[in-house]
Amino acid sequence: MRKFLVILDDSRECLNAMRFAAMRAARTGGGVAILSIIPPEEFQHWIGVGDIMRDEARERIEVHYEVFAKWMRDRQGIDPELVIREGEAVAQILAQIKTDPEIGVLVLGAGTEKSGPGPLVSQLARASGSLPVPITIVPGDLSKEQLEAIT
Repeated sequence: MRKFLVILDDSRECLNAMRFAAMRAARTGGGVAILSIIPPEEFQHWIGVGDIMRDEARERIEVHYEVFAKWMRDRQGIDPELVIREGEAVAQILAQIKTDPEIGVLVLGAGTEKSGPGPLVSQLARASGSLPVPITIVPGDLSKEQLEAIT
């Protein structure tokens, strides 16, 4: 089964990327893998404090994931999988793609701010020629209706 890999973070554009991935997976018989990355700088503390912070970050991710997973199950009939990795975002995205051979498309949400589409889109777009899968970049300001029309 081909999976759409989508990144779960706190950005506004994440919502449209999640919607797009779920709608495309539902229409093409695919699946969705949701990747959330815990940055390494969150744990530069004493060992005990770092462990507590790591556990709290995982709990926040799981709660955030459940919101999207419920919508995907209820509205699209897709049961997504959650993957949590720790490290630098781009390196972890590439590692996940290499680890899971079913990933066929990386779905990213593009920010609408004047500063640009966001750091992940910028970094991965520069490397897109050497990536093992295509990237779909979903504009952050598309409406639900527009997303439905293009998926």
